[in-house]
Amino acid sequence: MLKKKWLSIGAASIFALLTLGTSMAEADGVLTIGRREDGTTFDPIKTTQNVDFWVFSNIFDVLVRVDKTGTRLEPGIAESWEVSGDGLTYTFKIRDAKFSDGSAVTAKDAAFSLTRIRDNEGSLWADSYKVIKTAEAADDHTLVITLTQPAAPFLASLAMPGASILSEKSVTELGEEAIAEKPLGSGAFELVEWKRGDKVVLKKNPNFWEADRVKLDGVEWVSIPDDNTRMLKVQAGELDAAIFVPFSRIAELQKDASLSVHLDPSTREDHLLINQRNEILAKVPVRQALDMAIDKQAIVDTATFGFGEVANSYVPKGALYHNDGNLQRPYDPEGARKLLEGAGVSDLSLSFIVDTGDEVQEQTAILIQEQLAKAGITVNIAKVDPSSSWQMEVDGEYDLAINYWTNDVIDPDQKTTFVLGHDANNNYMTHYQNDKVKELVAAARVEMDPAKREAMYIEIQTIAKDEAHWIDLYYSPYRNVSRKNIEGFYQNPLGRFFLEDTVKN
Repeated sequence: MLKKKWLSIGAASIFALLTLGTSMAEADGVLTIGRREDGTTFDPIKTTQNVDFWVFSNIFDVLVRVDKTGTRLEPGIAESWEVSGDGLTYTFKIRDAKFSDGSAVTAKDAAFSLTRIRDNEGSLWADSYKVIKTAEAADDHTLVITLTQPAAPFLASLAMPGASILSEKSVTELGEEAIAEKPLGSGAFELVEWKRGDKVVLKKNPNFWEADRVKLDGVEWVSIPDDNTRMLKVQAGELDAAIFVPFSRIAELQKDASLSVHLDPSTREDHLLINQRNEILAKVPVRQALDMAIDKQAIVDTATFGFGEVANSYVPKGALYHNDGNLQRPYDPEGARKLLEGAGVSDLSLSFIVDTGDEVQEQTAILIQEQLAKAGITVNIAKVDPSSSWQMEVDGEYDLAINYWTNDVIDPDQKTTFVLGHDANNNYMTHYQNDKVKELVAAARVEMDPAKREAMYIEIQTIAKDEAHWIDLYYSPYRNVSRKNIEGFYQNPLGRFFLEDTVKN
C-alpha cells in the first residue's frame, strides 16, 4: 500500500520528543519504535496508508493471515475454511476469540465487517469487495460468503488490514467517528492512547487468542519526521527501534555494535506520479519522454547507495505475475527532446512536490530535476510539509510527486485495482485513462485459469509501461534498525511487523 500522509508536529511536541531521554526506551517490556509520520485513522476501511496498516496488523485480526514469508495464507480469526466446487461459496469456521474488552468475536462481526468495506460510502477499498454477494452468519462460529462470480484473489483479499474484523456492537453503538479514534480489536495489542502528532501507545491484549505468544507488555509508535534525529535516538538508546533508515546511514549503523540493521525483503516500489489532469501530461508521448529522460540507475546508485534496484513494473520483482521482461526505456535525453517536439510541446515547466525532511526523496527530486533539464524540461521543486503532500496529490495540486507502495496481499489484484482499475482513487491520483486496461483489470480478477490470468497481468504491465502511466523508479528492501537487546523485530515482504513475536531483553 501506499504510503505517506503525515500530520504536522508542533514545536512543543518536537521538544518533548527530543527530551524524552532514556526512560521511554528503558520501560520494561515496552518496545518503542520511531517512525516518520503519525497515523491518520484507526478505521480500517478509510485509509490506504502503510503508517496505519502497519499498526492495524497488531491491533486487529483478519479472517485469513499472510505468513512470515509473505507468500502463503494461514488461519487468522478463521481457523479453517472450505470453498465450494463452483468457487462461489466460502464457509469459514470462526475460532473462539475475543475482542480486547472480553466480548466474543462472532461470525456476525465478520459478516458486518466485510459488508461494511463493500458498502460504506467512506470505504477506499470497496471495489475489491464488490464481488461479495452475501456474507451471513449461519451461527456464531460459521460464516458463509457467496460471491457474484468466482474470483481468484478473493481469499487473499481477506488478509488485507483494511478487511480487519471489527465489533459490530462497538461500531453501531459508538459510531464511526469514535472507532476512528479508539477502536475495539481482537489483535495482539490494544490501543491505550493516541496523541496526534506524537505517539500511539499500545498495551498487550490479554484476551488475544494467542496471548501466550506475546512477550511484550506494550508498544509505542513515536512520530519523529526527521530521519537523522530518529537514527540518533536509536543510537543513544532513547528508542528501541526505528523504521525508514536513510540509505546514506545504513553502512554507518551496520558498524555500530549496539545495533542490528534489518534489510528485510520487501514488495516496496518507489515511483514518480504524473498528474494527467494536466492536459500536457495527459499526452502519452510527453509521459514517455519523461520516462526516457530520467536515469533510474543513477538514482539507484546515488540516492539508494546501491541498495535499490531499477524497477520495470508496478508489480514488484518477485511478486506474483511480475513481468521480468517488461520494458525499461533507455536513458536518452535527446530522444526525449524529439518526443516532446513531435508532440508539439516546448518549454515544458512542471511542479514537483517533495516532502521536507525525507532525505532520500529530496535527493531523488534534485537528480530528476537535473536529468529532465537535459531534455529541456524545467522542474520547480516545492518542498512541502508532509502533512500537506498527500492531500495535494488527492486534490490534483501537483504535476510530479514521489510516492511508494508495498503490497498488502499476495495477489496482484489489490495494487492493480488501485493503480490502474479506474476506481475511486483515480488510479493512484494520476488520473490515467485507458479503457482497455480498465477492462483487463476487471477480467483478470475473475479469471480462474492461472495461465490465462498471468497473460492478462503481463498485458496490463506492458500497456501501462508503454504509456508511462507513472514512472517506475526502484525496488528496495525494508530498512529498519533496532538495539541489540531486541529480538524478533521483523517485517515481512507485505510490510507486517510481527510484534507478537518480538522480545525485549
